[in-house]
Amino acid sequence: MAEKYELAEKDYRAGMKYKDIAAKYDVSLNTVKSWKQRKWSNKDEDTTKKGVHTKPKRVHTKKEPKEPVVESDELTDKQRLFCIYYIKYFNATKAYQRAYECAYTTAMTNGHGLLRNTKVSKEIDRMKAEHATELKLDVRDIIQKYIDIAFADITDYLKFGREEEILYNEQGEPELDANSNVKMQAFNYVHLNDSSEIDGTIVTEVKQGRDGITVKLADKMKALEMLAKYTDLLNDNELKQLKAEQIKYDNESKRVGIAQQKKDMVVGSEENKYAYMTAEERKAAIERLKGMTAK
Repeated sequence: MAEKYELAEKDYRAGMKYKDIAAKYDVSLNTVKSWKQRKWSNKDEDTTKKGVHTKPKRVHTKKEPKEPVVESDELTDKQRLFCIYYIKYFNATKAYQRAYECAYTTAMTNGHGLLRNTKVSKEIDRMKAEHATELKLDVRDIIQKYIDIAFADITDYLKFGREEEILYNEQGEPELDANSNVKMQAFNYVHLNDSSEIDGTIVTEVKQGRDGITVKLADKMKALEMLAKYTDLLNDNELKQLKAEQIKYDNESKRVGIAQQKKDMVVGSEENKYAYMTAEERKAAIERLKGMTAK
């Protein structure tokens, strides 16, 4: 005679639920579950009768990017290669070096010259437009993001300046000067704008350190370089802004270079005369010179 658990298994395979099996064989629900774990076979169950549906596995195939194609018949083979490499790297020097297999110094000079070739320039413009269409990208949206980064002003993200506050003595009372006027003390301040008031997509880092809060924006120079490649997509006002920002950056680079050059000058030389030292640096330099000349 078959055991209860064997008969119960047949009922289970036929679609009977645990609680109905427990009632039929006058056992607890836990006993039925124990049979399921220890006594019944592990063969595949009839999932359709138990209402279990397996989800078909979705397979995603990666779409291979289409290689750029040169359509112009007026270009040489090397020029056609240059166009293809330029669309790939957006770097005239690298494209020229790959296409013409020449030295870097040669490519650096001739690459930008080839970009000014009317036929080459026209084909590259066509390939840019085709490339953007294939990727289904709105070129203007991309350019706008670079514009936002390049023309970003730090005052859009924080406020800074100088304020005055009252000086208080140890008793917590305002200090007075000789004329019985309240003494004031000036201090610098930096206030961050609320996150809801700024374009957070341009902020790459905000951190609190020992020296205060640091706000880091996206790379402005990189954005300027990218916009310089797509000046044909900018309106007159944006072109003026781009030119102004480029001049500002060039001037800042020169200023930093000059400051570094002054800093690197030999202490006590005719070119320096201690003029660009802090008071502490000047004092230390004088002490060193005293030690050098002392006999």
